[in-house]
Amino acid sequence: MTVTETVAPVQAQTKAAAEATTSTWTPPPGRLGNLTPVQEAALVKVAAELRAEGAFVEARHDDATLLRFLRARKFDVLKTKDMLLASEKWRKEFGVDELVRTFDFPELEEVDKYYPQYYHKMDKSGRPVYIERIGNLNMKALYACTSQDRLLKRLVVEYESFLTSRLAACAAAEGHPVETSLTILDLGGVSLSNFIRVKDYVFAATSIGQNMYPECMGAFYIINAPWTFTAVWAAIRPWLDEVTAAKVQIVGGPRVYRPLLLAQIDADCLPAEFGGTCACAGGCSLSDMGPWNPEGNKTASASPIASALTEKLAAPAPTEVIDVPVNGQVLSV
Repeated sequence: MTVTETVAPVQAQTKAAAEATTSTWTPPPGRLGNLTPVQEAALVKVAAELRAEGAFVEARHDDATLLRFLRARKFDVLKTKDMLLASEKWRKEFGVDELVRTFDFPELEEVDKYYPQYYHKMDKSGRPVYIERIGNLNMKALYACTSQDRLLKRLVVEYESFLTSRLAACAAAEGHPVETSLTILDLGGVSLSNFIRVKDYVFAATSIGQNMYPECMGAFYIINAPWTFTAVWAAIRPWLDEVTAAKVQIVGGPRVYRPLLLAQIDADCLPAEFGGTCACAGGCSLSDMGPWNPEGNKTASASPIASALTEKLAAPAPTEVIDVPVNGQVLSV
């Protein structure tokens, strides 16, 4: 396919995205429906170059995905292509497609006691809300019921579910594309020693999120930040690129963070412990409540990724594999 042949479908998809928007919603800059001529040319070029090298994956490299990587590399085509190729190489080595088809996480309830990590409903912009709490972190108890390797595998499967299931459900509910999440990291009760013990996992999760699933985080609120977090932030900050770091807002206790969160999230979508009114049966952290799962989990033992896995199990396994030498690098969503 020539560059000229590639331009027409991209322009058609861009026009369709623009026409699909409602009168009250406009695509943010750098998204389909709101591209500058330079950005659109970069999209065409990176797609054409990937195709020319036999590295274009039809199942994944749609325009929205290519634009996520382009935004992460400020629309530099060469850097974007390197990032995409590094991502494809990592997917093969990590076994992402096989994980999505087969991974199960029966230790979910036990892990939730020590390190809750969960999606819960949407914010006022239609973005899935993702919450992590590390104040009750007990590394000995956590790693007695799971391992860092399994936590990272769960993280990757959740990213895949986020992209293929959660965002699509939120977009359908809102009537316009949704591409990012709102993250809440609760540090209430956390100690510096707790963070030091979990830093290896946080670093690995940061690496995966930032370079394998770029531009998925729309806003990041770190709440209940203790004074010792200055040292923690000094350790985390070098791991983040400037775009990611700019999205992080560090705030103190309930008097500060509750009005801030409620300005972003309706009270009935925000768990009561954070100042909202939601109190899901069995606990919000195990409910997986949202447009992707409107009735929530019926039992506490239900897995938050079960519906996405079921959908993937019914689909044929991808057959295209990328194995190319690359130069690239690898925060939870």
